[in-house]
Amino acid sequence: MSKIGLIIEREYKTRVLKKSFILLTLLTPILLVAVMLVPLWLSTIKDDTEQHIVVIDKSGLYEAALQNNETYTFDFTNRPIDTIRNSQQGKNELTGILYISGNLATDTAQVILYSDKQAKVETVDYLSGLLNKYVEDQKIASYNIPNLREMMENARTDINITTVKWDEDGKEKESSAELALIIGMISALVIYMFILIYGGQVMSGVIQEKTNRIVEVIVSSVKPFELMMGKIIGIALVGLTQMLLWVLLTVGLSSILGGNLLATSDMNDLQTISGMQAGQPVPSGDNIAAEIYGMLSGYDFVQLLVMFILYFLGGYLLYASLFAAVGSAVESETDTNQFSLPLSIPIIFALYAAIYSAQNPDGPLAFWCSLIPFTSPIVMLVRIPFGVPAWQLILSFAILVLSFAGTTWMAGKIYRTGILMYGKKSSWKELWKWLTYRTR
Repeated sequence: MSKIGLIIEREYKTRVLKKSFILLTLLTPILLVAVMLVPLWLSTIKDDTEQHIVVIDKSGLYEAALQNNETYTFDFTNRPIDTIRNSQQGKNELTGILYISGNLATDTAQVILYSDKQAKVETVDYLSGLLNKYVEDQKIASYNIPNLREMMENARTDINITTVKWDEDGKEKESSAELALIIGMISALVIYMFILIYGGQVMSGVIQEKTNRIVEVIVSSVKPFELMMGKIIGIALVGLTQMLLWVLLTVGLSSILGGNLLATSDMNDLQTISGMQAGQPVPSGDNIAAEIYGMLSGYDFVQLLVMFILYFLGGYLLYASLFAAVGSAVESETDTNQFSLPLSIPIIFALYAAIYSAQNPDGPLAFWCSLIPFTSPIVMLVRIPFGVPAWQLILSFAILVLSFAGTTWMAGKIYRTGILMYGKKSSWKELWKWLTYRTR
């Protein structure tokens, strides 16, 4: 009877019951939600600090443009800049000195904001906005064309292209290229991280057992190949468990906290968050939710989830078998660089290929990288939300499975010899001997 099941159970329970696994599983969703919602919450906090600005207007044209309000107070003067600055030393009443050299409708005039501290972007944008609007109005008025401002406003258009795709039955479903890009890139990044993290855990586990000589006891009752496969599959189940918990906790926390945040935000806050222009209507929360739901309904998330799991397992098993072979061939983790670097390069290249493939999911780079087994688990996940022909999915996954079978066979031969090899530094030439060695 194969003992792979016992090894899988041992690897799974040992890692899942660790305090580090439990803490990482619970804290990671909290950190992810915090990264998403904290900036949103901070953007709703208004700065009520009064801004006091002294204005030196050499042209005498812009007093009407710079009007006082609850936040900004403007004092116009003709005193020299040094005199104003010396009179304000030791005080925190003055935000800055705004110097206007002349008529801003000409190309030679300058606007300079002097301040003891670095001026805030919000302050600079507010001042430039007021002056730009005022100068623009003056230029329009100089043309002596009645209702020119209204005509220009009416001429402005903001065309929003709605994307609709047909399913196999010819039904129309609203979609979003941006949403497809986000879904694809998130899936690719998750697989990229999990392959590196859990592939590294396989290698570290093999090295640790080899260093502690535990493996000598284990292989006395278990075949080396069974030990390798049990370790690989057991850690794969750990990864799937952690990923599932991360998804459930992240979605749950973001739904609860995000809903409360939007419910407590007023219309002005929503307007600031969404970056809408003044005067445009702000959609209600129900309309936003309905719009997002409509776009999400255009994607087959069951297919996305199934393909994600299949490519995650295929990519992980492909690389994990090679990482296990590397772990069996070295004496310590410090010796892994020469063997693990060639394995890491294709993964890193796959991530860059995925980024470029997201811009052109049907291009030659995306097509070939979604077929090559060392890059397909990451690149194909970027393409799937945009729609991939069934024959490409089948061909890509078939190549991945065959490649996994081949790398597992190769890794098994290296593992069988290397796991009991001590006192000798391995080389690529030595690995080739183990790979081509035939038992009689």
